[in-house]
Amino acid sequence: VQLQASGGGLVQPGGSLTLSCAASGFNMNTYTMGWFRQAPGKERKFVAATSWTGRRTYGGDSVKGQGRFTISRDNAKSTVYLQMISLKPEDTAVYYCAASSTYRSTAMDEYDYWGQGTQVTVSS
Repeated sequence: VQLQASGGGLVQPGGSLTLSCAASGFNMNTYTMGWFRQAPGKERKFVAATSWTGRRTYGGDSVKGQGRFTISRDNAKSTVYLQMISLKPEDTAVYYCAASSTYRSTAMDEYDYWGQGTQVTVSS
């Protein structure tokens, strides 16, 4: 099982990034896929998740209601995405993708598989 996250980097405030996470070694079609992030010195937090089909998405407290982050998935490509716009310095973190066999998973302990993380730095 492997989750390979990519797409992170250095971006200026107000900029955009799209993270990708390629899954292999399991059938991603039957897993909730999520993104978490961990800022330096802080605990890992839930960002967003998408249901098996992608029809339902869930946002964490840090991004809910802002409309800046959008999670999506392409099951044919076994890939999940996190589109981020209007980025702020407080979005700086390592972003992790994860897979859960539980419906509507938002807690870390509900996730079965984790990727290695990709660094996002928002700074001028």
